Parts: sequence; structure tokens; C-alpha cells
Amino acid sequence: MGTPNFAASSLEALLRSDDSIVGIVTQPDRPKGRGKILTPLPVKLLAQRQQIHLLQPLKMKDPEFLHTLAGWKPDLIAVAAFGRILPPAILSLPPLGCINVHGSLLPKYRGAGPIQWAIINGETETGITTMLMDEGMDTGAMLLQEAIPITPDDTAGTLSPRLAELGGRLLVETIARLKAGAIVPRHQDSSRATLAPLLKKEDGVIDWALPATALANRVRGLSPWPGAYTTVEGGDRWTIWRALALPGPVTKPPGVIVAVTNEAIHVATGEGILAVMELQPANSRRTG
Repeated sequence: MGTPNFAASSLEALLRSDDSIVGIVTQPDRPKGRGKILTPLPVKLLAQRQQIHLLQPLKMKDPEFLHTLAGWKPDLIAVAAFGRILPPAILSLPPLGCINVHGSLLPKYRGAGPIQWAIINGETETGITTMLMDEGMDTGAMLLQEAIPITPDDTAGTLSPRLAELGGRLLVETIARLKAGAIVPRHQDSSRATLAPLLKKEDGVIDWALPATALANRVRGLSPWPGAYTTVEGGDRWTIWRALALPGPVTKPPGVIVAVTNEAIHVATGEGILAVMELQPANSRRTG
């Protein structure tokens, strides 16, 4: 069960493994572009190329869907970035359980946006956790976990593919060790849990009163979606795609341009200067 590119990496890893995939579940096609044309998402495209049984239920509790799913008699259900909550009828269906590939080092960053929020919060490390799913939001017992560094230049767009590849490899290893009885689930320490809620368009607005370091991290974490943006005179929205925090005293109010160089526009913040190096005015191309 999965939907975007992150999930497709896990599916590709399973296809290369010795396990057989009896079926795939993904979300319904979504409208895309100005014409709002219904467009299949990455997992569906991969399933079609491999000619594997595919289901796209509108509702996870739909009786016909549940009947078909049960008829597949899966030993295990692998889940990666599916985007839907699984009801008890599905969680209890496979003998080996439902195994989720989550893009953080749980219990940190439970939720739909772990990759983005790790960067926004200035983390220097993240990773993948495979876990047995329960009815909570990423609260199930952990199976395997592996960390990777977050580089100073990473955005959500550059970090996600690396985590996706790691997730596929860790999923295959998790399944092999489960079948061999060579893995012991570990309960999460919920007292250490942090949340990573689904990002919304309005999360992209820049609060210039924040420190420059926090704003630079936010720009990285919000790329490629929803993008960090500010408004200029006239109400136009300008998106900032690349920025660097600079130390030093601030002599002007937050949000005021203090200098313009060949490389960047320097903007005052609540602490330090934000050097804006790549900018996209409303209805225009990026400039850097």
C-alpha cells in the first residue's frame, strides 16, 4: 500500500526481492494541471507496468474492497506513504501484520511530514524506521531503524529520494528477518515523541521576526512544496527557494532589505540576516 515516489521505491525493492506481491493498493487518481486531468500516481504506474492486481478504494472501509483484499490472503501488508488510515479490519488481516516504512527515527516526527519537519527544525540526522502498525499515528512497535545525515544543503526534495531508497532496503530486510523469526519488536518511548503534521500551503508564509537560521531551515524544508514565501507591496507572493543565514547585527526591522549584492538580497530578520539567493516572483520564473 502506497502512493507517491517515496512509496514506489519500497515497491521496487520488493519487486527485486524473493517475495511475491499478490496485489497493490493505492489512492485514486488525482486532478493535475490547469485542466484538472485525472492523473495516476507513481505506485499505480509501476503496478501497471508490472501487471500486478491493483485496487484504488475511495474508502478504506468499503465492503467490496475489504472482501477483495481478504481474498488475496496476504501474509503481510507493506505500507509506505499511503496517505490513508488503516481500519482494524485491515490491521488484523495479515498474519505477519502491517509493516510501515516511516521517514524518521521514531518516536521523533510521528505524522505525515517527517522529512520536511526534520529539516525545518534544524536536525542534522534523520532516517527510516520500519514498524508494526497499530491504530495510533505512527505509534506501533519498531522493527528496524537506520540513520542518515542531513546535509546543510539538503531540501525536502533532495533528502526524500535518499530516504526512499533506504526505506526500500530496510523493508526487504525487515520482511526477511520477520520470516526467519530473527527480529524483536521494540515499543516506542512515547515521552520522547514529537509530531510532524501534514504541511499546508499556509505553512509556507515567512515570519521575518524569526532568527535567520530558522528561516533558512524553513526554506529548505518547504522545498519543493509548499515553498517558503513572503508578500511584497501590492500583495504579490514571492517564493524563496534558496537562502543562507548570515551572522551579524541587525540595524533594520525584520523583513526590510538591508543590502543587495550580485549573489543575494540581504533581508533583516529577528536575529541575523537572511541572504536570499534564489527567488521566484509571482507568475514568473525563478531567478538566482
